[in-house]
Amino acid sequence: MADQQRPDQRQDALGARTDAIGVGTISTITWRLMPLLGLMYLIAYIDRQNVSYAKLQMVGDLGLSEAAYGFGASLFFLAYFLFEVPSNVILERVGARVWFTRIMATWGVITILLGFSTGPVMFYILRFLLGAAEAGFFPGVLYALTLWFPQVFRGRMVGWFMIASAVANAVGAAIGGALLDLDGLLGYRGWQWVFIATGVPAVLLAAVVFVILPDRPEKAPWLGADQKKWLADTLAREAESTPHTDHHNPFRVLADKRVVLLALLYVAFPLAAYGLSYWLPTVVKGFGVSNTVNGFINIIPWICVALALWWVPRHAARTGETTWHIAGPALVGALGLILSVVLPGDAVKFACLCVAAAGIFSGQPVFWSLPPTFLRGATAAAGIAMINSVGNLGGFIAQNVVPWIGDVSGSKLVPMLFLAACLVVGAVMVFVVQGILKRHGTAEVGGLTPARR
Repeated sequence: MADQQRPDQRQDALGARTDAIGVGTISTITWRLMPLLGLMYLIAYIDRQNVSYAKLQMVGDLGLSEAAYGFGASLFFLAYFLFEVPSNVILERVGARVWFTRIMATWGVITILLGFSTGPVMFYILRFLLGAAEAGFFPGVLYALTLWFPQVFRGRMVGWFMIASAVANAVGAAIGGALLDLDGLLGYRGWQWVFIATGVPAVLLAAVVFVILPDRPEKAPWLGADQKKWLADTLAREAESTPHTDHHNPFRVLADKRVVLLALLYVAFPLAAYGLSYWLPTVVKGFGVSNTVNGFINIIPWICVALALWWVPRHAARTGETTWHIAGPALVGALGLILSVVLPGDAVKFACLCVAAAGIFSGQPVFWSLPPTFLRGATAAAGIAMINSVGNLGGFIAQNVVPWIGDVSGSKLVPMLFLAACLVVGAVMVFVVQGILKRHGTAEVGGLTPARR
């Protein structure tokens, strides 16, 4: 009898050991990789958003109208669109360590140079170059996560990564206003300090990234051989069990109907996000507060965003449902934007903007779990970059169309209705895209199986 039990006992022990290795592997990767990636994104996002605080002074110094400022700020997204796919394809070939180092060093230098802009033309050129320099960072991280994490964990990891954007907005809000109040220090204007002080950390962190960031799991010195094998085997089984597209020429994915639809769907989120975050400091400025107080008030919406980014992907992973975890937050965001104009009272309006911000951002980690369900390799790198680059044109639209709508209509409500309508269209498209992906064999799109509680 004792001999008959030994095989089962050995199997249980093997299963327990395998599970322990998996848990330990994911835990190690999470703590070793995500804080660094999050810090990189935090600095990147601060360098994107600093222009919204510098705007409060620089428009007068450089002789910029509101429309001219909006155009200059939006050139970042045009360059991002043009260079993002090539950048991600290069990243897949040369590795994350070298390419992320290059990205951070160049965007840091250009950010510092923005502090020495002498007129509109120089501002336009540097904003365009900043977009070209940073192109590929966000989708590069999304692609890198497919090499380090099985599908069930990716939504949560993207959520943790994007929490850095909420922290960046909170930190940027606090330091942006404080830096403006350094006006006159060492002979520099406050808006110049905003660019100089936020560009230097990117240059310094680039050196750190080059030293400590591994290109792939197999090159990570802090993973044991059994952990590397577990991860490689798990990712290989996932790739074999799900239909995927892997073109010899990765640029062919740009014509893939699924990728195009996901890109068009994604436009709604950056459009609403940048339409909100770029103009939120100006809205709060209308409360009649100082620059520093303005910055601290703007921390509140991003605390709400961080909490939502933590909860929504975790809930999606536990339930295995993705569609409503993308569409639902978008609809909440749309409602919050409209109510922020319709309801009376500054406190109520601001509370609605906090809800809107949480809705706009919190569905995005779950959205980014979709592309890896049918893309892999260099094709995944190009496809993810394509979706993000087209989607980020929403930022270009937000910087130009939203103020134009406000000027033409003379209304605060109409621009918010436009942003809300874009979110509603995006929410509807989630159902359309999910149906198409399921017909292509990726049922239960997103690959989110209920995680163990």
